[in-house]
Parts: sequence; structure tokens; C-alpha cells
Amino acid sequence: MKQKLRLRQFEALMAVIQHSTVTLAAKEMGISQPAVSRLLADLGQTLGFSLFDRRGGRLVPTQEVRFLQADIQRVLDLMGQIGEVSQSITERKAGHIRIACLPGFATSHLPSVIAHFLKDRPGVSFTIEPDRPERILEWMIDEQFDFGITDGFRGHSSVLSQDIHVRTVCIFPKNHHLERYAEITPTLLAGEKIIHTRRDSDFFKSLESAFLDENTTLKTLVETRQFTAACELVANGLGVAIVSELDAMKFVGQNIQIRPFSPLIAHRLSLVRPTLKRPSAITLEFIDAFAASLEPFQIQISALGKKS
Repeated sequence: MKQKLRLRQFEALMAVIQHSTVTLAAKEMGISQPAVSRLLADLGQTLGFSLFDRRGGRLVPTQEVRFLQADIQRVLDLMGQIGEVSQSITERKAGHIRIACLPGFATSHLPSVIAHFLKDRPGVSFTIEPDRPERILEWMIDEQFDFGITDGFRGHSSVLSQDIHVRTVCIFPKNHHLERYAEITPTLLAGEKIIHTRRDSDFFKSLESAFLDENTTLKTLVETRQFTAACELVANGLGVAIVSELDAMKFVGQNIQIRPFSPLIAHRLSLVRPTLKRPSAITLEFIDAFAASLEPFQIQISALGKKS
């Protein structure tokens, strides 16, 4: 029964082909001449044909070896690439991360975080798939994505989550009469037409409660799922909105004014990943980087219900 081929045998073969002598091949490989000769003898026995002819004191590969030479070189090159990639993975500079996120994040905030993350990680690549929270939850349960950014998450045994409470603000068009106030309350918004999130969202319920606590009616102008859409509408001169400060800051200089909103209401984001799918080191590193990018906009749960 023939022995299995070994990578070291191919390395010895190619070293001798390159240098035409066992002496130089051994020096390049950092092993003894007898060790190189043994590798070649074992390889020749396994392959079943002679590897070299001797001509004038030099070793010349046989026709059989020349026929295999290109394939052997490809194997060695591939192993070299695997070694380099493995090292990059160990150093967290290579890998692929699949992210499912709310549509607003696909075009706002997430791209800048990814761009910064990739600066020192040329071997890392991403897939970004935006969709509604219900779909993101399905993907996490089915383990189709490594990481998700969602809201309204109420927990699931197949999904691990990290909640981040993001500060919200009131925005309105420039030259609006609300500009003279340093802080906006529901009472000040009495009679204003509000652009807000969907009525079935947790955020809208918190907002509506804030208005009810001040005996103020919340008047709807536009109901939308995404804060970015609300910001666009306000920037176009329509109504007033209470949105995530994270989204509002992207529209600074685009015909909007930003003021703190009281009482303090948070937009609860959930960073989620499958429970049973073991994440790669690079995925965990990116989740930490993304969470850190939200810290300037984050509020603590203990602060909710108090004046900002």
C-alpha cells in the first residue's frame, strides 16, 4: 500500500528543481541533506517513478515530474495562501460578516462604522441586508446572519441580544417658531402636526404616553417606520418630529433645528445574534465596535422619565 503524499515532500521536490542540487535545497529548507534525500526517495516511491536525472553533477526533473510541476506549485501556493489567511484570521484581519439591519442603518451610521472598521482589516468583507424587524428576527432564528440591528425586540430563546437606549430629540424646520425654546415638551407641541413612527411601535407608545401625561393631543401628519424618513420630511419643511438623535445628527445643515425633548424618551435598539451559532472572533469585535459607536448617543435606563 502506497504512503500518503505529504506537503513537505513537494516542498523538497520544488526546492531541488529550483536549485538543481540537494545541498542548496537543504539549505533553503533549513534541514539536512539526508533529510531532503529521504523526502525525495519517499515521494518517488509513492508516485511510482523517478523524480530526477543526473546531468553533469546537476539534478534535472524527469518528464513525469515536469508534467506534474505546475499542479504541485499550485498546491504549494494554495497552502501558502491558506497560511496567510489563517494568520489574518488569528489577528482578526480577515473574515466575512453578514449583517441584517433596519433600513435606516443601511444608509446611515452603519456604513461609516464599517469603513472605519475596514481600515486596518483588508481581508474582511461584509454582507448588509436591510429589512423590517420581523424579518430580521426570522433570519437570526434561522442562523442566516451573524449579527442584526433591530428595534422592538421582545426576546427569543434562539436569539441573544444587547439593548442600547438611544437619546431622542425634537426636530423642526429652520425659522420655525419653536426655535426660541431651549427644550421642547409635549405642551409646546400642542397643535403641531407630528411626523412619527408607526402606532404599533414601542417608541410611539412611549411618545403618546408623554403627550397624554401633559393632557396634550398628538396630531398626526405622517406615520412612518423609519426615523430617517421623518428627518427627510422635516428637512423638506413638513411638520415636527421626535426622532433618534443618532438619525437627527445626520441632517445637521439640511434645514432642520434640533432641540432636547422632555420627558426623556429612548429609542431602544437591540444588537442581536443567533444563540447557538458560534460567532467568529471578527464578528464579536465588530459588534463591540458598533456598540461603541453608539455611546455618544446612549442614555442609561435609570435616566428615563427624568428631565434631560
